Amino acid sequence: MRYILPFLIIIPALEIGILLFSGKTLGIIPTILLIIATGVGGAFLAKKQGIETIQKVQREMSRGNIPGDSILDGLCILTGGLLLLTPGFVTDITGFMLLIPGTRKMFKPLLQKQISKMIERNRFTIIR
Repeated sequence: MRYILPFLIIIPALEIGILLFSGKTLGIIPTILLIIATGVGGAFLAKKQGIETIQKVQREMSRGNIPGDSILDGLCILTGGLLLLTPGFVTDITGFMLLIPGTRKMFKPLLQKQISKMIERNRFTIIR
């Protein structure tokens, strides 16, 4: 939680700087079209990945397995989709990294570690 405040200041400032630079370098219209294209492309990719993950969870549960890894995939896909709907290139890059299965693997251990810490500190409730 102590990292949220710096991110709320640093990330928007970085995004504004990059958008201003992009607008000056590429032009305003191409920058706006690029932002719209990443949003639309990200929404399509998030939907596709989300449906595949839901089907994977259903298959695992029908076999009697706990879909732990698939749940982490789902959290990454949800976060990636939300980041892609946020205007800016840094959030778009991060969002695409969370949506693409190959790069998502880098984030899943970090997410799993964070969830484990929350469970140990009784800040995470599992409802059965």
